[in-house]
Amino acid sequence: MSQKTDTSLPTRLRPSPNHNERPEGCRIDTLILHYTGMTSAEAAIRRLCDPRAEVSAHYLVEEDGALHQLVPEARRAWHAGVSFWQGARDINDRSIGIEIVNPGHEFGYRAFPGAQIEVVVQLCLDICRRHGIRAERVLAHSDVAPARKEDPGELFPWDALARAGVGLWLEPEPISGGRFFQEGDSGQPVEALQSMLALFGYEVEIDGVYDTQTRLAVTAFQRHFRPERVDGVADMSTITTLHRLLQNRPAPG
Repeated sequence: MSQKTDTSLPTRLRPSPNHNERPEGCRIDTLILHYTGMTSAEAAIRRLCDPRAEVSAHYLVEEDGALHQLVPEARRAWHAGVSFWQGARDINDRSIGIEIVNPGHEFGYRAFPGAQIEVVVQLCLDICRRHGIRAERVLAHSDVAPARKEDPGELFPWDALARAGVGLWLEPEPISGGRFFQEGDSGQPVEALQSMLALFGYEVEIDGVYDTQTRLAVTAFQRHFRPERVDGVADMSTITTLHRLLQNRPAPG
């Protein structure tokens, strides 16, 4: 008997054994985008389907736009790992994961082809519509695991996705001079920055000390929302962009 895919988009089934039940009563409310970070699409699919690897995702999109479903959406795929967002841990419980084929920072990171992004957009729109996933909960792997992950990285076109109706985005504040904060700094302005990062969703201690955890959260924010310069330094461009995003984020429904 042939299995059906969850999406109506043209999709190839490549079943992975790496999944388990979602916790009872846990609603799917988050979409996590990854890059594969491997030398080829087939190598990535083999790993995501290898029971010894203990990793998987619901979908994989090749550079030419070919779409594969590896895990049914109703099942808990193993894609986010140790993760946190807006007070919740283990984001696998409540999320759908899409792997986007790209060599990543280790194997020659490059721009994502238009054909690939077109399918990613259509898949995201479909998933978000069916599950009622809000724009601010379409996230990068690096957002929910900033100490471990960089994907899908600063070359991923979040602005193009937002123009198509996927995810939260606004034009970043231009980079200019002015005051900035970096690792080792402390004081009330750092505490205010940490409060904004935590309100947005990142895991940070609000203690007024610009520590490694704060730098990693700032780096993840820049990689997603201010990709022109990703350095972990909270300059005025970064702080203003974060503040504007918080102001423009839809109220919880």
